[in-house]
Amino acid sequence: MKAIALTQHLPISHAESLKDVELARPVALGRDLLVKIEAISVNPVDTKVRGAAGPDEAAPRVLGWDAAGTVVAVGPDASLFQVGDPVYYAGSITRPGANSEFHLVDERIAGRKPASLDFADAAALPLTSITAWEALFERLAIRRDGADAGKSILMIGGAGGVGSIAIQLAKQLAGLRVIASASRAESAQWCRSLGADDIVDHNGDMPAQLLALGLANVDYVLCLSDTDPHFDAIAQVIAPQGSVCSIVSNTAPLAMEKIFAKSVKFVWEMMFTRSMFGTPDMIEQHHLLQQIGGLIDGGRLRTTVGENFGKINAANLRRAHQALEARRTIGKIVLSGF
Repeated sequence: MKAIALTQHLPISHAESLKDVELARPVALGRDLLVKIEAISVNPVDTKVRGAAGPDEAAPRVLGWDAAGTVVAVGPDASLFQVGDPVYYAGSITRPGANSEFHLVDERIAGRKPASLDFADAAALPLTSITAWEALFERLAIRRDGADAGKSILMIGGAGGVGSIAIQLAKQLAGLRVIASASRAESAQWCRSLGADDIVDHNGDMPAQLLALGLANVDYVLCLSDTDPHFDAIAQVIAPQGSVCSIVSNTAPLAMEKIFAKSVKFVWEMMFTRSMFGTPDMIEQHHLLQQIGGLIDGGRLRTTVGENFGKINAANLRRAHQALEARRTIGKIVLSGF
C-alpha cells in the first residue's frame, strides 16, 4: 500500500522529512478494523512527533491521527462495525498513523461517519472533537444539559482545530458565554461564525479586555495554546473556585501557587490517554464520536475544515506541516484521496 512516512526526524523544509513509501497492507486482529483511508486531517501532534529530536527510525514511521474511510475487514473480536461501514476516528499515538491507504484502528475509538458529511469534512473532526468534548464535559465537568448555561468560559486559541469545535459545543450543548481569543481579524471572524460571543486578543492584555466586556472573572478557562505564556493572565481572570483545563503540556513547572488562594481546579486533557493506556472506558470515545455525528447530522454542529490541501502524498503533507508550524491556520487542514 502507499503511505507517507519518516525515517529521520528532520525540519519540514527538508525534502526527506516526509517521504512517499510502499508498505505491507496490515491485517485486522482482535477488535481492530481495517479501514481504506479516504481522507485525513493534520494536527499539531503530527508536527511535534516528526520534529522531535531522536535517532533515525528503524523502519518507516507513519504519522497521522485523524482519518475517515471505509471498513474493508474486521478482526475476529470486533462487533461494532461491519465491512462497508464508513467510519471516522483519531486512532492511537502508540500505533502507526493513518497517512496510508489502509489503516488499523481499534473499534472502541472509532465512530460511524456523519452521513451528511463527505470523507474530507468528516476527517477534520475526530481528534479535535474528542479533545474538546473531554476537556469541556469530563475534565471541566461542564453540564451538557444546560445546567451551567450563562456561565463564562475563556478559550485561548479559539480559531484552531480544537477551539473551532469547542466553541460550538460550549454554545450548542452547554449554553455558555464564550469568549474566544484571536489575534487576527480573519481568525476573530471565524470564531464569531462558530458562535463565540466575544473576542479578545491573546497577544494583548486579556484581563483588561475581559474587564472592558464587563467580566472581572470567568468561570472556566480552556487553554488551547502554550500554557506558560498565558498562565499569569489565567491566574488573574479565573474566578475563585473556578476551573482551568489545558491541552498543551509545559516544558517547565507552572507557578501553581498563583491559583492556590482561589482554590482553582487545574486539569490536563490528553485525548490519547484512553487508547494509550487501554483504559477500561476506552469505548467512551466510540460513544462520543457517535454523539458528535448525530449533532452534525442534526445541524447543531458543523465541520471545521479550513482548507483542503489536495491528494494525500508527501509533498502536500509537508505543506500542511509547514502551515501548522507557522501557526497561522484557521480551522483544520484536510487531504483526500491517493
